[in-house]
This record gives sequence, structure tokens and C-alpha cells, in this order.
Amino acid sequence: MTARAPAERTPAQLQWLRVNARVRASRPELSVRAAARYPAQASVAGTPLLAAGSWRPAAPVPLTDVRLEFRPQPPPAVLDVARVAPYLLPERGDGTRYRRYCDVVADLAPPAIFQNRPIYRLTEADLAGTAAGTAAGAGPRLTFTRGRYFDAVDVGGAVAHEYAAGREQRLRAAIGDPCDLGARPSAMAVATLLLRHDAAAGTASFPLHWRDPARVGHAGGMVQVIPVGIFQPSGEAPWNEANDFDLWRCVLREFAEELLGADEDHGSEEAPIDYARWPLARAMTDALADGRIRAYCLGLGADPLTLAVDLLAVAVIDAALYDELLGGAVSANAEGTVLPSRPFEEAAVAELIARHPVQPAGAALLRLAIAARRVLLGGLPAPLAPLRQVRPLGPQRGVVPVPRVHPGGVGQPVEDLADHAVVQGREALRVLLGVADPAGEQAVACEQVRLRTTGRVAQRDAAWRVADQVNHRQRRVAEPDRVPVLDELVCRHRDPRRVQRVRDRGGAGRRAHRRQCLPVVGMLVRGHDPLDRRGADHLKQPLRLGRGIDQQPLPGA
Repeated sequence: MTARAPAERTPAQLQWLRVNARVRASRPELSVRAAARYPAQASVAGTPLLAAGSWRPAAPVPLTDVRLEFRPQPPPAVLDVARVAPYLLPERGDGTRYRRYCDVVADLAPPAIFQNRPIYRLTEADLAGTAAGTAAGAGPRLTFTRGRYFDAVDVGGAVAHEYAAGREQRLRAAIGDPCDLGARPSAMAVATLLLRHDAAAGTASFPLHWRDPARVGHAGGMVQVIPVGIFQPSGEAPWNEANDFDLWRCVLREFAEELLGADEDHGSEEAPIDYARWPLARAMTDALADGRIRAYCLGLGADPLTLAVDLLAVAVIDAALYDELLGGAVSANAEGTVLPSRPFEEAAVAELIARHPVQPAGAALLRLAIAARRVLLGGLPAPLAPLRQVRPLGPQRGVVPVPRVHPGGVGQPVEDLADHAVVQGREALRVLLGVADPAGEQAVACEQVRLRTTGRVAQRDAAWRVADQVNHRQRRVAEPDRVPVLDELVCRHRDPRRVQRVRDRGGAGRRAHRRQCLPVVGMLVRGHDPLDRRGADHLKQPLRLGRGIDQQPLPGA
């Protein structure tokens, strides 16, 4: 498509172009601001992406377990933008307004790929089994009917333009709930996070895609996972509607197009695609069956700016098979640039989202995948509902506490320091001098350490404190800190002035080993995390051991 020459444009057309440029240049900021218009609980994993409760599965769902339904009855009427918000359709040189928003795009700023192809229009979604009338055990389900891509552009593009223009939000108000699929036509894309999993090394990595704004009509200039594609038939021929109505087959075509540079024309206008005889499709489908590829669905989400809907999927491929099938991946494709792979680690994902314009669907998918990492890479049962119980990424805490164990009372006799000194005096005959004394018989205790008349320290269930020895005024009281502290002179939380080097105090062997130093194991404290740009809690820690280690239970810890 060729845009109209600048000299022929009307003032209304020029104003439309200015707002359209603002959408492209400020899309990340606009997405965040648009998301703030909706309830906070609609946000997915702390990102601008929005989701209804029925769009959030309790755990990663195998992609092949998502049941698809197709209802060929006539689709619901398309929202009439010309009637609701005519100001979004500028006047042409002859004084008439454009009738549809897609006509404005095609005439003034057409991307390289802008075709009104058939789509599977999403009308219902229940990935959590919570929808009214859902039969028990029915499983996750998506329902579609026939549709056209430009029907979604007419509403999604116009509502984003309206928000960027700063006008009254008539169209957005008419749509209402962004998760109401009956209020507007929705072209669902399948966004797939591709993970190369090296089980031997215990690592995984993922490529990314920079979407060229000159080539694509949606999310141009942003970073996204790869591959991503609209769920649609591969062509206009009637046989494609049934033959391509499969999520995995959609993913296969996008693998070929975006990662291997294959053409979108699969010859399906002459005959249906034979997925069983297509080498790439056959190899990947066989691997999906034998476990070398694992594909999951993590949910569904709506973009707050354009209201575009993405199915959030993950494909985990064993490293050897990944290199065999996709080792020759292209560096550029018809929609943009394929970026180098990054490590699939929490720190790397946090940095990516913080520093780069990641599309909301991609940011949410990455955070959800990190939260479900053990399931995706290890095949373990899901410990949490990934769309409901996730925490923001970042250097929040430096140390994860030990998981709780079954509660039970444990008794530990209080040590006799005088007797301990005699015993250790004899031990010098059997050990090398200059080696630090053992720390003593200490028992694991919890925060609930109580004084008992039986002369024993009562303990319960978590590895948080270590019972100290009776010394002077400290009688049968467990050390009140959350990590063992080797010198009883440290008294208050975050008191660096009284942290001293442990040498010859507070234990047996004082006279025999005056120059000994107990071995100290370095532990991370705030400031040692590479993502934490704040200063350390204790600026001068000769032993890197002291009070103030931050602890907070994390998902799956």
C-alpha cells in the first residue's frame, strides 16, 4: 500500500499522523498509563497486561490440553467507531470522513504487512474452569467464530489513538471491560516464549524479537518474545479453516516464518498444508509427543492500550534438538530483527523488562514463566498459581529462609562451660594446634524459645536461631537473631559498632588458643546483589557476618 502524498493531506489528516507518531514513540508509557484506568487486580504479574479471573489457570497447562470450540454462526456485530467516536476518523480532501479506522491506516500510514485476512475470532475464554455453566472436569477452553483482521484493527487501533490524543474516551467507555470479548472483535495472537533447555548444564535461554514499526501494524518499536502470530487460517481457501484450527499448528507456522525465514505462503490456496509430511512440523510434533519439546499455556491477557488479546504460551526444547532444528535461525525476518538469546534467569528477565520497551504480553509471559520455572524446566508439579501468586522481580531480599519442617518439640541440655573447657583442654592432645575450636553442640531452634524450669532450651520447627551457651547474665536464652552470631556482644539489629572479630572470647580454649579465628562463611547481605544498587547494610564488615540479613519467604522456597 502507498500512502497519500504529504501535499494532498488535510489538516485533520496531518493531526491524525501526529497522534499516530505519538502512539509509536510513546507506546510503553501510554500502556502503563492506560492500565492505571483499570482495577489493580486485573494486572498480570505486575505488568500492564490485563486479565480476567477465568483467563488465569492455576498452573501451567499443556498446550494440547486447551480445548478449542468453533461456532460458525454469524459473529456479533462490530462496534461502529464512526457512530461512537467520529472524531477518530479524519476528513479527507473531498470533505468526507473515512468510514473505518483501517481505511485511515491504509491511506496515511500503511505498514509493510497489512492484510485483511481471515482470523479465528475469540468470543469466549475459560482457562481456569471458573466460567458459569462449565461442566466439572471440562478443562481449559477457548471458543471462536469467523472474523477478519481489520475488524479488530478498527476498534483496537482507534481506541489506542483516542487515548494518545488525550480526548474524551468515548470509544473506550463504550467498550467497557477490556476482558469482555463480546464487546468488541478480538484477533487473538499466540505469543510463545521459546526456551532452549540444557538439562546437563541446568541452564536455559530465550531469543527475542524487535518489531519494526515500518513493517508491522501492532506494537511496532517494541521488544517481544518469539515467535508470535495471529491465530488464523493459513489462507482464504475453505479447507484451511478446519485444517489450521489448532494452536500447535499455528505455533509451527510461526516457528518457520519468524525463526527460519520461511514465507507465509504455504501453498494452502491450492491444497491444505500436510503437517504430517512437512519435515519441520513432523519433527517438532514427534518431539512434543516424546517429551523433547514441552509446550504450555500460562494464560490469556489483553493489552491495556489497544485491547489486543494474546495467549501466553511457552515452548521448552531440549538443547540438542533446538540446535538441530533452529540452529540456523535468521537474524532478521519480515517483521523485524531476531535478537540474541538471553539467559532464562530472574535477574536477566528483570533487567530486560526494566531497561527495554517490552510489549506487555511479553513482559507478563516472562514473569509468569520465571515463577513457574521449576515446572517448565523440571517437570515438577506447579507450586503456585502462576497468574495469581507472583511477586515483582528485583533484588528485594538477599537471603531466602530455610523452609519450615514438621513442628515438634526438641530438648537440648544447656552446656556446662566449665566442663567444656576441661574437655577441650584434653582435645589439644589429639588435634593440630592453631585450628579453631568447634562451635560447640548447638541445636536448631525457632523464634519461639522459652525458659523452662527443667533446665533445657525448648525448641520448635524452623532453622532460624541457634541456642547459645550459658554465659554470665545470659541464662538459657537462645540467641535472638535470625542467623548464628559468633560473639554475644552484638546486641541490637543493624548494630555494626559491636560486631567484632571472633578470636579468643566466649568459649572454651581461651588460654590454649589465643590467636585462633573461627572459620566464617561469607553470606550475601543487601548490597551484594548485582541488581541491588543500594549500599550494603554494614559498610565495614571484616567478616561479612552480622545482623540485618533480610529474609522473606519466596514462592517455591
